[in-house]
Amino acid sequence: QVQLVESGGALVQPGGSLRLSCAASGFTFSSYAMSWYRQASGKQRELVARISTTSGDTNYADSVKGRFTISRDNAKNTVSLQMNSLKPEDSAVYYCNARNARYPYQQYWGQGTQVTVSS
Repeated sequence: QVQLVESGGALVQPGGSLRLSCAASGFTFSSYAMSWYRQASGKQRELVARISTTSGDTNYADSVKGRFTISRDNAKNTVSLQMNSLKPEDSAVYYCNARNARYPYQQYWGQGTQVTVSS
C-alpha cells in the first residue's frame, strides 16, 4: 500500500521558517523523483521544488529560489522542504509527489499539509 505522509505544516509569522517532511512507503522510493507542490485557496496547484532520484538535480519555482531547499534521504525514504524567509503568499496546502523516473505516468500524492504565513 503506497503512502506519502506529509508533516510540519503550521502557522508561522512572515520571515519565519518551517521544515516540511514527507515519509514514503509501499514503493521503491529511490526510483522516484520527488516533488513538493502547493495549492493556495482559489488557485491552481503549482510545482514548488523537485529533486531527482539521487539528489543530483534540483529545480525550484522562481518564487521560492534562494528561500526553499528540497532534500531527500533514500535510506529513510523521506523528502524534506526547508522553507526560510516565508511570505504571506507562501500560504497554501503543500503536497508531496512521487513520480517514477522511468515511467512518469506512475505517480503518487500525499494528503497535504497546511502552511499559513500570517502575523
